[in-house]
Amino acid sequence: QVQLVESGGGLVQAGGSLRITCAASGGTFTSYTMGWFRQAPGKEREFVAAISWSSDRPYYGDGAKGRFTISRDSAKNTVYLQMSSLKPEDTAVYFCGASLTSFWPDDRTKYDYWGQGTQVTVSS
Repeated sequence: QVQLVESGGGLVQAGGSLRITCAASGGTFTSYTMGWFRQAPGKEREFVAAISWSSDRPYYGDGAKGRFTISRDSAKNTVYLQMSSLKPEDTAVYFCGASLTSFWPDDRTKYDYWGQGTQVTVSS
């Protein structure tokens, strides 16, 4: 059974950087698209970034472009989200998802598995 475990969240000052990690297990991920979404209190889950495991092609939401970088380590079955120039509005729980469909990386309804999330708090 596929399991996704996020880690690396925490408290950071505005303008700072943070890297969060998603460790995947229980499956063969070469056919998956791996995505990061975030959810702030009272808001819907929002697409941040995704990466095709097979092609290594990244996709970014508008809020992530130019500040966040998604990457993967096939040997470790791990996906990373490097976040820089963080803003208070980036504060949210960040979720890792795995999708067997590659055509809609920004559509949360296309993701088959989710982790429990990791809290990222950016102070002003």
